[in-house]
Amino acid sequence: MAKVLLLVAAILCCSASGVFAQAAGEPIVIGGLFAQSGPAAVVGTPSKLVAEMTVKQINDMGGVLGRPLTLIAYDTESSPDVALRQARQLVEGDKVLAIIGPTSTGEGLAVKKYTEEKHVPVVMTVGGDAVVAGGKFGPYDWTFKAPQRTATAVAKIYEYLRDKKISKIAILCSKDAFGQDGLAELKSNAGKFGIEIVAEESFDPKGTDFSAQAFKLAAAKPQAAVVWTIGPAGAIATKNFAALPGDHPLLVQCHGQPGPNYLELAGEAAGGTVMPGTKLMAPESLPDEDPQKIVIETFVKAYKDSGIQEKFPLNTHSGYAYDALTLLRAGLEKAGKAEPEALRAALEKLERVVGVSGIYTLSAADHNGLGQDSLIMLIVDSNRFKLAP
Repeated sequence: MAKVLLLVAAILCCSASGVFAQAAGEPIVIGGLFAQSGPAAVVGTPSKLVAEMTVKQINDMGGVLGRPLTLIAYDTESSPDVALRQARQLVEGDKVLAIIGPTSTGEGLAVKKYTEEKHVPVVMTVGGDAVVAGGKFGPYDWTFKAPQRTATAVAKIYEYLRDKKISKIAILCSKDAFGQDGLAELKSNAGKFGIEIVAEESFDPKGTDFSAQAFKLAAAKPQAAVVWTIGPAGAIATKNFAALPGDHPLLVQCHGQPGPNYLELAGEAAGGTVMPGTKLMAPESLPDEDPQKIVIETFVKAYKDSGIQEKFPLNTHSGYAYDALTLLRAGLEKAGKAEPEALRAALEKLERVVGVSGIYTLSAADHNGLGQDSLIMLIVDSNRFKLAP
């Protein structure tokens, strides 16, 4: 583990200073699918910038297997159809070895079937698992995932609520793939934690007012209300609950919300809301012996030094592209060659790869490799994210 930690820290810290031999072999071509326009661009654009930053750092320290990485990235326009078309371009036109991305659950679902059929290793940077015909996001043979699974985030929330003696909840979820995946996991896991769902409502994530749904849920007298969506809709729901008369349930957001946009859009209403997030959101809370601490601190420094922070302040999504490339790099080194099947097999055998979002141990049965300990519960206090009490 110490060796892996030092390598990860070196990627983030080094520059082309001559400390490492420059990679001189034929480039290893990696594809990137990022929503740089459309609704998901707020996540996709900084993800692309992080990917470019990380590729440069890897190349500055000698590349992988003595070869530089080349990233070919396309804008998915936040569209599943466009994402699939560009995945085809990456595989059939650009001849990439592997792909990182895309940005949203819908795009991931559109791409996955194709890349599985073509035997292309993909490390996705989306958070949903999305139930579809034939199963879930994974594990599949060729599809891996950097963010925590939905089930992991649900378990983290339910564990927190159980510890707080909260047993009755209401659910407000978006009608898109991400929201419906959250609903399915919330319902299927409630009984394991002694949770009763007393009411549920859904909404269009492009909507601007969910007051009617919030009122109906509050009327059921839940102790907590769980909102499952990403983007501005989560902040809108927070304002809607805060505006209700009388006592309010504890408001819980999902693991896709922690970030400055939520704080800005929800304003004062955000105070007291809780949600799971990666350790990136509260690095000051980490003990020195936590293997992720140095990785997160050096990532934050690199993020700022690269100028990304100024345009896209850090949020819970910020580390996913870095983690995806970290996993590919570790897989290539373990495989010893840049060949799809060898890379896929090596990824399944990675152990304790230290990333920004967690410490990854993958297997044939788990193409994500993160548990509940990769998440922390956050609370909004004085317009900041802090460890929830």
